[in-house]
Amino acid sequence: MKLNAGIITEKINETKKFYSEVLDFGIAFENEFYLLMHTPNHSAFLSFLLPNHPTQQSLFQKPFQQQGVYLTIEVDNVDEYYKAIKSKGVDIKIELRDEPWGDRHFAIQDPNGIGIDIVTYNAPN
Repeated sequence: MKLNAGIITEKINETKKFYSEVLDFGIAFENEFYLLMHTPNHSAFLSFLLPNHPTQQSLFQKPFQQQGVYLTIEVDNVDEYYKAIKSKGVDIKIELRDEPWGDRHFAIQDPNGIGIDIVTYNAPN
């Protein structure tokens, strides 16, 4: 089984630019109303769909309301990733920090208002 999460958004172009330029995602497929992107190692996919598109059933018509969704991206070295993201001028929403349960992470936000937690997991202290 595989999972491909999808977000219904008017901001497909801004989203494509953000995920490709900031997070180095690639484009697996795109057309005038749908964008499928993949992580750099092709291990996960994320899709974006224009709202109210006539090819889609009503279940897939309503746009995302910019709340209640977050993504977690696990990286091998969060410190290096943090430096790379900062060098691109991306607004850091939660600064790099250690959590008592072992996470070392920081967070950014995509053009749709989705929080993205970038983390390296460690054993709890």
